[in-house]
Amino acid sequence: MRTVGHALVEGLRLRGVEVVFGIPGVHTIELYRGLAGGGMRHVTPRHEQGAGFMADGYARVSGKPGVAFVITGPGLTNTITAMAQAKADSVPMLVVSGVNRRASLGRGLGHLHELPDQSAMIAKLCPTERVEDPAQLSAALDRAFARMASGRPGPVHIEIPTDVMGLACPAPEVAAMVPPPAPPEAALADAVARLDGAARVVILAGGGARGCDAGLTALAERLDAPVVLTVNARGMLHGHGLGVPASPSLDAVRALVAGADQVLALGTELGPTDYDMYMRGGLPDLSGMIRVDLCAEQLRRHPAAVAVQTSVAGAIDALLPLVTPRKGDGLARAAAARVAARAELAGLHPSMPAQLAMVEAIRDAVPGAIIVGDSTQPVYAGNLFFDPDRAGGWFNAATGYGALGYGLGAAIGASVAAPGAPVICLVGDGGLQFDPAEMRVAVDEGLPVTYVVWNNASYREIAEAMRDAQTEIIGCSPSPLKLEHLAAACDLGFQSVAETPEALTAALRQPHDGPRLIEVRVLS
Repeated sequence: MRTVGHALVEGLRLRGVEVVFGIPGVHTIELYRGLAGGGMRHVTPRHEQGAGFMADGYARVSGKPGVAFVITGPGLTNTITAMAQAKADSVPMLVVSGVNRRASLGRGLGHLHELPDQSAMIAKLCPTERVEDPAQLSAALDRAFARMASGRPGPVHIEIPTDVMGLACPAPEVAAMVPPPAPPEAALADAVARLDGAARVVILAGGGARGCDAGLTALAERLDAPVVLTVNARGMLHGHGLGVPASPSLDAVRALVAGADQVLALGTELGPTDYDMYMRGGLPDLSGMIRVDLCAEQLRRHPAAVAVQTSVAGAIDALLPLVTPRKGDGLARAAAARVAARAELAGLHPSMPAQLAMVEAIRDAVPGAIIVGDSTQPVYAGNLFFDPDRAGGWFNAATGYGALGYGLGAAIGASVAAPGAPVICLVGDGGLQFDPAEMRVAVDEGLPVTYVVWNNASYREIAEAMRDAQTEIIGCSPSPLKLEHLAAACDLGFQSVAETPEALTAALRQPHDGPRLIEVRVLS
């Protein structure tokens, strides 16, 4: 008999899903019955939050939704942090959970894993749907995947009562996906006229531009426009003279934007984690910009001269044959911004140039690496200025929700999505302790992830912020794990190096089989 559990897995596979991250439980046995022989890979994290972070990293690298299976109650609440991170960074993620038997819901009978109203709790964060009848499953999956593919991507939740999972279910069906809206003709014509009438265009590229590397490069060259890359767009235009891989929070980048006579914003929410990291205000007036975004709600949040609701790929394809090519001082403007932005780092913090040098050492020692960051000081430095050599090869938790422990799971998902690609997880000793057991998953799955642990034996970023606020530093010195012993417990290779680019480079270039841990001893 085909059950709901079987049909769920069949339906996911028909929609292109190849991997599920999850921890089985008594409440999801019938879902796992569908996984058996379903032709889908299952990866077992050590905590449901890790399942969500793995789905996030997988989605960012593969370009497809990450999928997690979790139990009702604590399984889902453990996953909420990861779902919030995915929402903040517009990452498509489907979380399928159980929920208690239909007749018990909302009655407070004291069942195991019971919540007062699980779907109402999740509805505050993301779209959620309960499948109460097997006939509803295919339509629920259609709606979930449509939400992740149209408009602003993000997490979606489906819950299935335990007494529904094992019921007989019809064969799954798949509705045709609705393509993103084409650029409105009037808005497109207005955008072309404004771009053709401008001499100093600047492009702001956000995470919505991911996957459009060739098109973005071509458009920038045609418009002679420097391209400011937010964190989630880094790696695009790597080494290109028009690329500006620096944060709009920096004065040098703001000066570049202020000097433009036309700004073209592509797939960026213009949020403070990119545009005003230090909450100083002073962002240049962007009300005259041309703004492209899939999400109508996003377009309403910031005034723009022209708002174009479409995908970045659709906008670029439409604009390229219409805008007039020109040559001007774009290369010089971009170069000046890069030089000034990098020089600005030392004024923000004396140690920041050295931290950036360590991040660049990782890039240069391991060409083509996917560098997955946690919230730690060298990651903050890289978010301000760093040019990874791979499109989509730099992402971290510090751009949105800011969840510590993110990198450990997300690196697993990234490695599953890109077999053979080197994956580096850059995490602090504090963030490591949020979920160190996820490193063991790399061993189970045979993933060659390198964990680089920035060990300053503290929450130093927080300690420095408390000091700058002239308050007593409290709670910022958790004792670090003995990393050599942790690596041994996880069957990871281990090296400990001094805080120098040369030492880190030598360690990274050491041949290795399987996952490993490299400790960077931070003394200053």
